[in-house]
Amino acid sequence: MKTFGIVIGGAFVFLLLVGLMAGSWLWGSYNTLVVSSTQADTAWASVQTQYQRRFDLIPNLVGATKGTMAQEQAVFGAIANARTQYAGAKTPAAQAGAATQYESAIGRLLVVMENYPVLQSNSTVQQLMAELSGTENRVQVGRDRYNQAIMSYNILIKQFPKNLIAGMFGYQPRLQFSADEAAATAPVVNLDIKK
Repeated sequence: MKTFGIVIGGAFVFLLLVGLMAGSWLWGSYNTLVVSSTQADTAWASVQTQYQRRFDLIPNLVGATKGTMAQEQAVFGAIANARTQYAGAKTPAAQAGAATQYESAIGRLLVVMENYPVLQSNSTVQQLMAELSGTENRVQVGRDRYNQAIMSYNILIKQFPKNLIAGMFGYQPRLQFSADEAAATAPVVNLDIKK
């Protein structure tokens, strides 16, 4: 009888240890998923911050440059329209779409400025070009960091056995930022100035 009690007690201790180890592993795995998901959210917030910087800064600089470049009102209208769409966007996909439209308009603006040497000598236009370049670099860095965070997150939730835990708690793969198909086509700028 005493031996039977020792065996049952040992089995209970063994099962308790296995349960504690499994619970500890589950807890650690869940926390790893939370950290990875939060890092991805933070990376997207960084991209949004750069988008917001772009939408706040560039229109002010463009406004200062408008007098010099009155013939390109369509580009300025496209910039303002994209900014309005971004402000009303509710999802990351809608924000990225508005940002892509904005980038297209900015690309047309850069082409116009490059084709007007007189404008390049204007210090306001030079400042605009420098700010555009710096802002676009910041946006690109933010997108790259976002894609890296999403890649790490997606790998984590697809690896066995964490994929089981991810499925239990509703963690789903996320889409990386990708350029709009239209971004592969260079913008066309009509430089016909009608007087």
